[in-house]
Amino acid sequence: MANPIAGQQYIELSTPVPVSTPGKVEAVQLFWYGDPYSYHFEPTVNPWVEKLPADVAFRKVPAMVGGSWAAHGQMFLTLEAMGAGGQVHTALFDAVHNKRKRLADAQDQADSLAIQGVDKDKYLSIYSSFAMKGQVAQAKELAKKYEARGVPTMVVGGKYRFDLGTAGGPEGMLNVADHLIAKERAAK
Repeated sequence: MANPIAGQQYIELSTPVPVSTPGKVEAVQLFWYGDPYSYHFEPTVNPWVEKLPADVAFRKVPAMVGGSWAAHGQMFLTLEAMGAGGQVHTALFDAVHNKRKRLADAQDQADSLAIQGVDKDKYLSIYSSFAMKGQVAQAKELAKKYEARGVPTMVVGGKYRFDLGTAGGPEGMLNVADHLIAKERAAK
């Protein structure tokens, strides 16, 4: 593939967003558990993440736009706060897409997560905590700053945004990400 072109395969954000891991090249993936494209992107992005070099920090960020998007985002952030995100992330996609679970409220989420070994009471406590409200607000603000128009979307270095459509599919997204990671690395 030829080098991705700004304005075609990716856009440069009008205002760069500070990265959460200074000193590393940051790659962020915005997603939603209810989105079939995010679901189908997981088997492509996960092996790529496992092979990222040490100078690249990758993180998933829930797209929080309201309704079940916000409920799923808060579920993800709660699990991350509990240190349980990675172990149940795939199971949550499976629950939504294959088992047709809505997971639209905290109690329904806690019941489903308990099957995965997540402490139900601890989950509900963290989910409704003041600290979680702050994390939810930060995630909502981050999606706005990234000027995200859908999911899955990736942002590299807090400067460059692209999605399945602009990048040409799942493999295209990773090619664009690799190109922009190299570009950010060279600029340091």
